[in-house]
Amino acid sequence: MPAGNPDAEGLPITQLLADWHGGRNEALRELLPLVYNRLLQVAQSFMRRERSGHTLQPTALVGELYLRLASATSPDLKSREHFYSFCARTMRWILTDHARRREAEKRQAHLQLPLTDDIPWLGARPSDTLDLDRALSKLAEIDARAAHIVELRIYLGCTAEEAAGILNISKPTVDRSLTIARAWLCRELRPDEDFHQLSADAAP
Repeated sequence: MPAGNPDAEGLPITQLLADWHGGRNEALRELLPLVYNRLLQVAQSFMRRERSGHTLQPTALVGELYLRLASATSPDLKSREHFYSFCARTMRWILTDHARRREAEKRQAHLQLPLTDDIPWLGARPSDTLDLDRALSKLAEIDARAAHIVELRIYLGCTAEEAAGILNISKPTVDRSLTIARAWLCRELRPDEDFHQLSADAAP
């Protein structure tokens, strides 16, 4: 999660979220400096594998996230954990919308997903951004927690430990859910390929 002591960071974020929910719109502007560096790091991880001149730059991604937060109806986010979970899902929506627009424009360039140790083969195909969004919606109907963990891992760059802290569960529980999610996503997104072989091929 963001740099610094998470306990020290959590209090001002929690208070600002409460103020924002209570109707003080200035609270969102005060919140942004506290979380900007973390969100920019996440955005940069998405763009690192993109060619130069890509139409969606890291700062633009964070800017789009802020605009969506600002246009939201003061969501009741009770803690920094809820806030970062909300940001992860919003990042997913932004990237998916962007991929849809680019697909509609029939351009050759595509937005890739960042590599993760959990699902190293994900992002190898141009269609993975849209396919993952659809797959996560389906997974959420079966195992909402596993889908949420994948969102945090991929779209917000959380480690397993960070995801466990956000969801208030143990790291072994996160690890088990990721194991299930990896196998499920492989069957859903690569039905003609072997899960173990995919993992071996993607290994450095």
